[in-house]
Amino acid sequence: MIVVLALVAGWPLLRTIWLSFTDATLDTIGTAEFVGFRNYWEYVDYGDGTGEYFGLLHDPAWWGSVWNTVYYASISVVLETILGLVFALVLNAEFKGRALVRAAVLIPWAIPTVVSAKMWAWMLNDQFGIINDMLMTLGIISSPVAWTANPDTAMWAVIMVDVWKTTPFMTLLILAGLQMVPGDVYEAAKIDGISPVKVFFKVTLPLIRPAILVAVIFRALDALRVFDLIYVLTPNNSQTKTMSVYAQENLFQFNQFAQGSAASTFLFLIIAFITLFYIKVARLEFGGGK
Repeated sequence: MIVVLALVAGWPLLRTIWLSFTDATLDTIGTAEFVGFRNYWEYVDYGDGTGEYFGLLHDPAWWGSVWNTVYYASISVVLETILGLVFALVLNAEFKGRALVRAAVLIPWAIPTVVSAKMWAWMLNDQFGIINDMLMTLGIISSPVAWTANPDTAMWAVIMVDVWKTTPFMTLLILAGLQMVPGDVYEAAKIDGISPVKVFFKVTLPLIRPAILVAVIFRALDALRVFDLIYVLTPNNSQTKTMSVYAQENLFQFNQFAQGSAASTFLFLIIAFITLFYIKVARLEFGGGK
């Protein structure tokens, strides 16, 4: 297992970090030369008392993509956690047809991201999209809205699609935690006459907290490296460009392989730092228990 991980994940990561310190392009990856931190930060002195900064850390587009990623991940994960908890509580209750509803809830998550992104792109289209048609019929809007092209709505359109697709994943993990709660706890609370709301906050929520924390960290990791949803739903849109999209553009579209590698390295470091910080704050123990 360790050998496989080293070959599949370790070597590409180290290779990417190395390329971020070179002058590599798509044509010169094999013959790239070491240039130090020039791809991250460089000051060029023009010799006349003036100069200019270059590199990843001085690129406004990079910092814009960092902000977009953090904003997107924060909003989407919070909404998905709240909705996932609500849906899990509903699906954990006994009612007729529960098995069918549980299966139906998983459908959005089962659809490949590229397929769901393209489907929603058609639905949100300002010319023939069904969303605009429905809202205009109900009188909510007076004219079609280009949801994925409008700077004011593009990010929220992406978040909406992500919440629709990934909430079932959160629901599934939280529901698994609810299934582990002993039934006699609720029986005792019922006998003591404790209100359902108090039972939820004093009994249910503390018992499923480890499951929620694990679900949040898995979902946050996925959201921070999002690429396919953004790339398909809002291509070439600076309002929704994430760190992964920025890295892909520099790697393959702009032929700036070294700076793209630097962006990929920073993306890895940011995700690693957030993950370790979250595990430390939440006091998660993946070796067993909480």
